[in-house]
This record gives sequence, C-alpha cells and structure tokens, in this order.
Amino acid sequence: MKVLFAVSEWGYWGEELVGPLEACDQAGYEVEFVTPTGARPTPLAVSMNTDYADPPQGKAVTSAEMARKTRDLDATDRLDKPHDLAGWLPERPYPSSPAYLRDSEEYYRKVERVVTHDLPAYDALVIVGGSGAMVDLANNQRLHELILGFVRLDRPVAAVCYGVAALAFARDPLRKLSIIRGKRVTGHPIDYDYHDGTGFEGPHAVDGSNSGFGDGYVNFGPPFYPLEYILRDAVGPEGEFIGNVGHVESVIVDHPFITARSTESSVGCGRALVDVLGQGLRRYGW
Repeated sequence: MKVLFAVSEWGYWGEELVGPLEACDQAGYEVEFVTPTGARPTPLAVSMNTDYADPPQGKAVTSAEMARKTRDLDATDRLDKPHDLAGWLPERPYPSSPAYLRDSEEYYRKVERVVTHDLPAYDALVIVGGSGAMVDLANNQRLHELILGFVRLDRPVAAVCYGVAALAFARDPLRKLSIIRGKRVTGHPIDYDYHDGTGFEGPHAVDGSNSGFGDGYVNFGPPFYPLEYILRDAVGPEGEFIGNVGHVESVIVDHPFITARSTESSVGCGRALVDVLGQGLRRYGW
C-alpha cells in the first residue's frame, strides 16, 4: 500500500499528521507527502506545547508523547522533499480567457494524464488538518482535482479537522455540487472554534514572534469560516454533519471518505484508514 499525505505550508497540527502517519507506518504502508508548492511543511508550535490550553475546550490537548513524536518527526528528513502540487497538476483556466475553450481542453488533458498515469500508484489520500489547511488546502483547486481523481479511482480519501474543508469545496465543475453531497461527515464543529488565536506559521509566514505563540506565528483571531456550517451545506439534505460534540472521538467512514473531527480523533482516523484499506470497511460511526 502507498498513501499520499497532503500537508499545508502554513502550519499543520502535529497530532493530525502523526496520528494517521503512525498508523500507516505500523501497517507497513509506504508514505509520500505533497505540499502546495513543494516547500517543507512546518508543525504549529502550539501543537508541540503541552501547556497550551485549547480555548473552547478549556484544557490542554497535546500530550507529552504526541508533542515528542511531532518534534521527532520534524527533526527527521521525511518531510524534506514533498511533491510539488503546483508542478504536478495544472492551474484551472479563467473563463475570461480569450482562449478558454482551448485552455480547458489542455487543462483536462493534463489532469487526465495525472489521474490515469500517476494516481493509480497510490491507494489512499490523507489531508492533514491544522489552521494552515484553511490557507492553502481548502480552496486549492489543484488539491480538489487530486481529490476528484482519487474518488474517480474509488480510492479512500481521509481528512482531519480543517482538512475536511477541501472535501466540501471539491466538486464536479459541471454539476457544481460538492463531492460529499449526500455523505455523512464529521469535522471541526462550531463548539470547537476559537474566538481568538487562530494562527499560521511556516516558510511563507511573516515574522510574528511577538505574538506569544511562536516564531513566525500570525494570529488572525477567529477562523476564516465556521467549518460546521460549510459542511452542513455541502452534504445537503440527503447527507449529515455529525459533530459528536461531547464524545471523546468523532471519526466517520462513508466510503470513499474518512473524516475526523479534530486533534483527538487523529489516531482514530489512522485506525479507520487502515481498516478501510486492509479490511474493506465502508461505513463506520453512523
């Protein structure tokens, strides 16, 4: 088995990468990484801070073990040379282009080549969460095409926390409906959203070392959007958003999608992914 992990360049939450990655490693899967421009991803400093209390939950959410695993992973060379998504998939042409029809033909020709020649080498896609996913994964049309390609090949797509937003926005450009229309999904609920402290860091972030969160950290206050509302609209009346607020874990499998609510569900996401790939699990958590 080979699994592709899509990771933000604006800060990923450590456990939301480590959880599914560790499950893949233990199962003996080969893992490759892809970032929007091929830059090395950076873990959010708060996701390695065992003293940081998650504001809406009123408690620390990072264990000493997970903080150590995040630091250890970051210290290796595993994340040094991720695939460059921008160099892998083309940019969608603007409809205002005078050569729009020809540009579209060329665009879909290139996408078709990726789907038929490259993606069959992978058995699953994992979209890692963290606040950075809001910046360069959620509305990344190249990532949307990647998701559509995996769905077309009937390969599972797993997403954690804010990474689930990319599933909501990925859609057939002709039907204009989300790829998760009619599905059961979970994700970061409104109850877990910050009022302040939603921030980003990484190779593209400006210096924000005076924020108190970490070097290069930029605080944008609340999240850009309430993910729960986005997901409720995306699944439509035939689907369902399942927050499982009040429960320790929320992982939903509605083939081909595996969605995990937030940090605490990351290990469960990895467990579900292995069950989907190894045991043919198609429905779980609803």
